[in-house]
Amino acid sequence: MVSSDVRNKYKVTIGIECHVQLKTKSKLFSGADNDAKVASPNTLVNHIDFGLPGALPVVNKEAIHLASRAAFALGTQPQLFSKFDRKHYFYPDLPMGYQITQFDLPIVVGGGVAIEVGGEKLVIGVTRAHLEADAGKSIHPPGKDYTLVDLNRAGTPLLEIVSEPDMHSPEEAKAYVQELYLLMKYADVSEANLYYGNMRFDVNVSVSQTDELGTRTETKNLNSFRSVEKAAEYEINRQIELLEKGNTIAQETRGWGEAKQKTLSQRGKEEAHDYRYMPDPDLPPVTLSPEYIDSVKQEMPLMPGQWRDLLEPLGLTFDQIESLIEAEVDHTSISYLSLLKNDLQNKDQVIGTANMMINTEIPLRREGNLPEISGEQRARIYNELDDLLQAKQLSSTAAKSLLGDLLAATDTPEDIKAFAEGKGYIQISDSNEITNFVKSVIADNPKAVEELKAGETKVIGFLVGQVMKLSKGKANPGLAQDLIKQELGL
Repeated sequence: MVSSDVRNKYKVTIGIECHVQLKTKSKLFSGADNDAKVASPNTLVNHIDFGLPGALPVVNKEAIHLASRAAFALGTQPQLFSKFDRKHYFYPDLPMGYQITQFDLPIVVGGGVAIEVGGEKLVIGVTRAHLEADAGKSIHPPGKDYTLVDLNRAGTPLLEIVSEPDMHSPEEAKAYVQELYLLMKYADVSEANLYYGNMRFDVNVSVSQTDELGTRTETKNLNSFRSVEKAAEYEINRQIELLEKGNTIAQETRGWGEAKQKTLSQRGKEEAHDYRYMPDPDLPPVTLSPEYIDSVKQEMPLMPGQWRDLLEPLGLTFDQIESLIEAEVDHTSISYLSLLKNDLQNKDQVIGTANMMINTEIPLRREGNLPEISGEQRARIYNELDDLLQAKQLSSTAAKSLLGDLLAATDTPEDIKAFAEGKGYIQISDSNEITNFVKSVIADNPKAVEELKAGETKVIGFLVGQVMKLSKGKANPGLAQDLIKQELGL
């Protein structure tokens, strides 16, 4: 680990390439199933994926549609004209001897991803995003001297998103991939399941003591936000240590060793590969009409940045907003944000509802302890809970317990207040009844009463606690405090 003084001598530059698997039913150029998560090897393939002579690819229309949605999510729009090219290289899991991709005319050009790190708002530029067919997978059995090939992923539709080298710290790199994940989920273009490799990140890092970029390394196939951050951190330190010792940086491809938390050299990388790109003669160019592009724009949902703009003026904290935005993608039919949007005019209610979602509903749903529920039912539950809280008939603790019970119920009770009373959650707000508890507490705690009369104001919290204990938690604590002061003439 280099010292901060040494590190401050160097300018860090990070760029990230992300491969996003599009959620089509079939592959990019064949009719084979696109979901290879649990399939046996080489069972989701056909003559096109095998690269058999004479097999002609046909572009998947839905892949074009999803790539167009991704363009709007990235703050731009799809190109009117793009085309497919052949990228030639030879590897066992690439049976055609070339990969179908987009070279000089990709479907997405430009755009950006807005992030916030340490209170500073930044926009990370996007150079391009292009469609391409994934290769298969080479499997190296431990202890064996041969390699197996699984072509289930061959032909899987990918959108490769290439960032500008606009990131200058591991924290910025992590924030970028997290936001990119949210954008792809909100745009509904990918399952974005990191465990199954639906999003994979290649992290390019260089360091330099001048404004000229240093020699970069590329750490490939990272599949978690944390590994992106840690790999970038390791590479920055490794490169600076080498330069401080008078050594040079080798331009190379590296892998990430999760167990040792370090990058590992995989192969050297020359300045440019001769992939012999050529337009694919079997595929026509992709031509989109302005009307088609406008129709895709009209169907786009609100993106995370737009939700932030709606919620920030309400007084929610940064962490609260991010918790809600991140939780939104965990459940396909449960919308936290749409429910909040219904009550944007009532600031206090939105804050109260957001707190209950964050502290109660979201943790329970992540544990898998709650059934699905209609938006209408959830809105009624939260609205009636807010009414009970505003009427001071529920304590915050009781509200949390009641919400859990209501969300877990097979059917939402017709009378939520009656349900709460049956569960013992409704607070006692009858001043006469609470006065009886107050008098008992005052009689049983003469020392505390004398301290309070002498000016020890903190003691009143103890006395209120005794009232709550005596009432089995049902007394309205605010009213109890007022009645204590009244009884003692304070």
